Amino acid sequence: MATVQVSEAEKVYILHGIRDDLRVDGRSCEDYRHMEVETDVVSNTDGSAKVTLGHTAVLVGVKAEIGKPKPMIPNEGYLEFFVDCSANATPEFEGRGGEELGTELSNTLYKVFNNQHSLDLRSLCISPGEHCWVLYVDVLLLQCDGNLYDAISVAIKAALFNTKIPRVHISSDDGGGKEIELSDDPYDRMRLDVENVPCIVTLCKIGHRQVVDATLQEKACSVASLIISVTHKGIITCTRKVGRGSLDPESICEMTEAGKRVGKALHSPLMKLLQQEESLGKKRQKVGFLG
Repeated sequence: MATVQVSEAEKVYILHGIRDDLRVDGRSCEDYRHMEVETDVVSNTDGSAKVTLGHTAVLVGVKAEIGKPKPMIPNEGYLEFFVDCSANATPEFEGRGGEELGTELSNTLYKVFNNQHSLDLRSLCISPGEHCWVLYVDVLLLQCDGNLYDAISVAIKAALFNTKIPRVHISSDDGGGKEIELSDDPYDRMRLDVENVPCIVTLCKIGHRQVVDATLQEKACSVASLIISVTHKGIITCTRKVGRGSLDPESICEMTEAGKRVGKALHSPLMKLLQQEESLGKKRQKVGFLG
């Protein structure tokens, strides 16, 4: 994870501000930085999105391919995640510096999104036990200024909303086997129901309070963080504690309630924004991931 050095005087200044619910950039403890979301930014994918959260920028592309279902769940498709920590995001990612973080992010994303409570994986099944859709979700970190989990989760939800999968037609050949034909009609596509796809809320414990969407400077003052994935109904689907410090039970309860409150409030404006952007069709102005 990208880190910054903060002096003792700066730490005291940040801690005193958070104690009074006034952060260095003027936000309260449960406020996000300015967020921008843009979909359909990569042409050679089935769905894509770019999210900018403060100075953190994430690009997500989704590619659908036909594969074989897993033996334990023959009637479901599944998702695969790969996170690329670009050296452009921070010099710490040069060489193999970002591999450990990429693996950590991928494992967490798999737990959050690749389950029946998040996405209707049965809708990805083509022929039980034989063929299913596999969604390869590639995440590229373009800029890193803290709060990667939240930005990535919003980008994944936006990219899945933007994903269009070709309709599949199954027919039998003369030998009794099955033939799979993909529709080449650009309007004959299957959309994913992303209503239950959760968003991740990361809460950093700083002093006696917890903050949402911490910057790198605030992260340097935190002893531990709690990562919570929350659905639009406020249901928690996954929790994970990160950081070397400890959290007492009372703090965990407070952070959990704050995460549910913030996460539930995040879904509605996000879905409204995605639907408004899609309704513009070709009229909307595209910025692109290099914009």
